[in-house]
Amino acid sequence: LHSRILRVMAGHVVVIGSINADLVVSVDHLPAPGQTVVGGRFAVHHGGKGANGAIAAARAGARVTMIAAAGTDDHGEHGIAALEEEGVDVSRVRRVEGEPTGVALIVVGRRGENQIALAPGANASLELDADDRALIGEAEVILTNHEIPQATVLDALRAAHDGGTLAILNPAPAHALPAEVLSLGPILTPNEHELVVAIGNDETGPALDELAIRNHGPVIVTQGPAGALLADRDRRQRFSGYPAASAVDTTGAGDTFCGVLAAWLADGRALPDAITAANAAGALSVGAAGARAGMPGREEIEGLVEAGGPE
Repeated sequence: LHSRILRVMAGHVVVIGSINADLVVSVDHLPAPGQTVVGGRFAVHHGGKGANGAIAAARAGARVTMIAAAGTDDHGEHGIAALEEEGVDVSRVRRVEGEPTGVALIVVGRRGENQIALAPGANASLELDADDRALIGEAEVILTNHEIPQATVLDALRAAHDGGTLAILNPAPAHALPAEVLSLGPILTPNEHELVVAIGNDETGPALDELAIRNHGPVIVTQGPAGALLADRDRRQRFSGYPAASAVDTTGAGDTFCGVLAAWLADGRALPDAITAANAAGALSVGAAGARAGMPGREEIEGLVEAGGPE
């Protein structure tokens, strides 16, 4: 297992999400439309918002089960093996004949910013069965996202609601949120772009006000190095970010935030404490190339939190 995994696992997190291969080109600057940027460095990394979040949760000390779909190709084989190496239970991962594993084409600029195009492949075929729903109902926390079919996301949220399981929905990639999702009250973790798309309002402040009223659970707007903003019908609370020593690659920072948030909540921590830990983990994660290379373990997260963030 990864050296940074806490050996004593805590609460159970079930992740319903994507497994991808990330094909990454690092360049001096991101290309404009129609422009070719020459001189980049190429690398292949394991990815997928679901798999990234699962590994972030596992490194943070949670017991993690992954519900996902991958192709029978090499990307699928290696992606599943990478999850197993991190201690993630992959017994609920399907191998889909005739479909490739999802692939993300990622361009990373010198300040860590990125552009991403995604071909979902086998992720688009994921559906839940009765055993999946039962597992969701038995977990402390579930985590899901929009790289799988919307019907599957809704099915997972219903199963969590019926079983009394805390649900986190990372509404990424950006997608309008239907009324039934909001009625089920998941914790939502949009960034500012995903926030305005989720509610159909181009102004961030009014969009957050509307989403906080309409959603039956908390909304956490992630803001990168600026931290995060927690909102619900009765409160607004800002959490300062933790400045990264150097931002090499921001790919997966939001997934790290969500995975650590899930792990802390599964361990019975209060939501503000979980957000603080997730902020610290997100800052640590951007210091290495690839979505997972910089993902911290629990001791690293707690160390940064104890050291204190910005004044």
